[in-house]
Amino acid sequence: MEKMDPLDQFEQAELLWKDRKRILGLPISFTAYRVDRDRLTCKKGFFKTEVDELLLYRVLDIKSSCTLGQKLLGVGTITLYSADRTHSTFELKNIRRPDKLRVFLSKLVEYERTSKCLVGKEIYGVSGAPNMDGTQMPLPPYVDIDGDGIPD
Repeated sequence: MEKMDPLDQFEQAELLWKDRKRILGLPISFTAYRVDRDRLTCKKGFFKTEVDELLLYRVLDIKSSCTLGQKLLGVGTITLYSADRTHSTFELKNIRRPDKLRVFLSKLVEYERTSKCLVGKEIYGVSGAPNMDGTQMPLPPYVDIDGDGIPD
């Protein structure tokens, strides 16, 4: 009877997107990006390999940027801002079709949040927004509700 490795029971998640960091528009670097259903993985290096993971439901904001040189080569950079302590900013550098990937990641992040029943907790309690149970949260005395710079 064959002995099973306990790590084999965890199968690889379904691959949704992958790409490499590009040099002059060509995928010849040793940095690979991969998006599964619930996480983003970045694998860097040749002699020393580092693997970083970011859970998608922790992403707070996504930014896409392209310099003139990147536009000429058809690549761009996506920056993910997250609630993760080790990766508060996570950059996907020199990847193809950054705008399409930004929209794809944004939809995937929202899907992951709703599937885990998470809501934007960072906006609750601001300017008297209702709590999860529908009750009104009392405002501290120093909150500027109307935005005029004077605490109400």
